[in-house]
Amino acid sequence: MKKLILLLLLWTGVAHAQGIAELCAGPVRARTADFTPGGIILTYFDGAALWVYDIGRSTRYPLPETVPCVGNCRLSPDARWITYLNPQTMGYMKMRVNGTERTPIVDNAADVLWAPDNHWLVWTADLRAYLLPEGGTPDQRRYLPAEGMVSIQPAGQWGVRVASSSSGFYRYLVNLDASITAVPQPLAPDALYFNAANWSPDGQHLAYVGLVAGPEPSAELFVVKLDGSPPRQVTQLASAYGPVRIDGASPLSLAWSPDSSRIAYWVLPLAGDDLAAAGAEAALHITDLTSGITTRYCFSTAEHTPNPPHIVWSPDASHLAFGGNVQGDGKGYLLLALDVASGQLTEMSDGIFPALGAPDVLAWGLYP
Repeated sequence: MKKLILLLLLWTGVAHAQGIAELCAGPVRARTADFTPGGIILTYFDGAALWVYDIGRSTRYPLPETVPCVGNCRLSPDARWITYLNPQTMGYMKMRVNGTERTPIVDNAADVLWAPDNHWLVWTADLRAYLLPEGGTPDQRRYLPAEGMVSIQPAGQWGVRVASSSSGFYRYLVNLDASITAVPQPLAPDALYFNAANWSPDGQHLAYVGLVAGPEPSAELFVVKLDGSPPRQVTQLASAYGPVRIDGASPLSLAWSPDSSRIAYWVLPLAGDDLAAAGAEAALHITDLTSGITTRYCFSTAEHTPNPPHIVWSPDASHLAFGGNVQGDGKGYLLLALDVASGQLTEMSDGIFPALGAPDVLAWGLYP
């Protein structure tokens, strides 16, 4: 079994190497009764359903009438609700993060996102997209120009379109407001393992991975403000590591902090054309958009292809949660929480299950 390799150092501190801060802490700690922050983490302890891990009570239980999911179960902006697909009705619903107050949203959808002003952004199975008021009827749908779009901002004003170019496929940022005549903004080539992107929670920015040309092409992180400003490169990873891959094959893996100030992601050094980088390890990084500092945390994972562990932020943006197997402890996959200020890693629970092929964590929410 592959392992989550923790580079456990005997000191705690911050070092700076090649322009990237490095934050290290001691061995993994067991969760104590006074662990903060609290809340509810949604993950999997078997392959049949979503599970609740209640931090304050240190208890866990499965949620009936649910199935494992990652990309199409969405935490609400206030972190108190989550969308999910009901396996009995095959309709989308919402519920509190502890599984209560279940409410239907829409039938016959491929994905449902939380949109501003009490609306939903709904994707259909035939790749159409529309905005719908909460509790609205079909005649209240407002369809969006979704042709060629791989992602649409939940507010419905912006989208990322992929189109062919002379050198392959390219991504463009498009204003979807029909009343505005604007030239699509070029972003970056669209290539497997180099096309992750995600909208900021405040709806003001798009973060994306771009493949940067050079002697050895490499991935870098870019952010564009949704006001017509040009994209800006916010990392210099190649200068520190040489060519790298950011995250994996999932196009929605970049993890914005709830306050839209930081982005968490995995960085995998590459050698030659091997994008799977067998034997290499991906390290967890956070880029702070206010300070401009990128921090590397002193642990890494050999389980990174097709995707490294899914990262979720705590509602107060103080911790990250993810699943992994700590080398040498004999416990199997663990639910882990990282204090982003200190670098300290805490074991929240053992027994996490790779329901969809990886020991993923879905969300960190609040109740009540």
